[in-house]
Amino acid sequence: MSAANKSGNERVPQREGSTVGRWAPSPTGDLHLGNLRTALLAWLFARSASGRFLWRFEDLDHAVRPQYYDSQLRDCAALGLDWDGEPVRQSDRTNLYRDAVADLRRRGLTYECFCTRREIAEAAAAPHGPSPEGAYPGTCRRLAQGGRERRRRDGRPPALRLRAGADGASPTELTIADRQLGEYTGVVDDFVLQRGDGTPAYNLAVVVDDAAQGITEVVRGDDLLSSTPRQIHLARLLGLEAPQYAHVPLVLGPQGHRLAKRDGAVTLADRIALGETPIKVLNLLLSSLELEPVTELDEVSAVAQDFDSTALPRKPWVYQPPRLKP
Repeated sequence: MSAANKSGNERVPQREGSTVGRWAPSPTGDLHLGNLRTALLAWLFARSASGRFLWRFEDLDHAVRPQYYDSQLRDCAALGLDWDGEPVRQSDRTNLYRDAVADLRRRGLTYECFCTRREIAEAAAAPHGPSPEGAYPGTCRRLAQGGRERRRRDGRPPALRLRAGADGASPTELTIADRQLGEYTGVVDDFVLQRGDGTPAYNLAVVVDDAAQGITEVVRGDDLLSSTPRQIHLARLLGLEAPQYAHVPLVLGPQGHRLAKRDGAVTLADRIALGETPIKVLNLLLSSLELEPVTELDEVSAVAQDFDSTALPRKPWVYQPPRLKP
């Protein structure tokens, strides 16, 4: 997207006051080095501002496994990261999401969507389509009542989408000011608020949670940048104050794709099994951020005191697996 704000939306102002950051992983597996690097960055951003740092498990996904709640906490603690208060779970906060959805429904800002993923993909691939690339084309927004009833009889459980466009039909655009990347303009389309099985969607839950927890700054991977205009738009509709955002580069595997477990020894447990210590893994991550190494875990607090986000690398870190001794 271009940096120009084509729709005339105001830019999101930076928020003043004490910093409250957060780390919000999904407990669906062990954290790999890319996850741990982003967690370290989120911690450094918050602690360098003498701010609070909260932990939230985004555990509404069906792939959640109970053992990873504790393992993710242990891995971050092993690298010297701490957090304030008890970690919270989205699965314990569903009443907040239901209230937000009910509010939007009362105001006529939602509609049912019966589209399958395949139908959405085919509509998006159609030449000269009415919507920007990646945006929902609004198929079910224009669906007559009779069509909705037929789809219900077919047994399709509808998702719930936001009516985002001010004109009742078209996606809009919103320019944001990202702390690391500067201005970014992205599409705000009719995104999903609630899945067909009733599960709150990510874009809804994260907005409600960040506001409820008083989060002022979100540090996360730049693969989520395109979702940020949607989230800020939703926050405004709900009368919530949006946090400031800082999107940071991902970690890539040796072949240039996003780091994954297929890339070798990428978890803390993997590295320890190779004979490395948590401090060595921490220093690997610090080195990837062009930060000074430490000799003891408690020295990471001194790293936070000297942390300057403007000096961070702007390109992804390409991970090279350790060479095994023959």
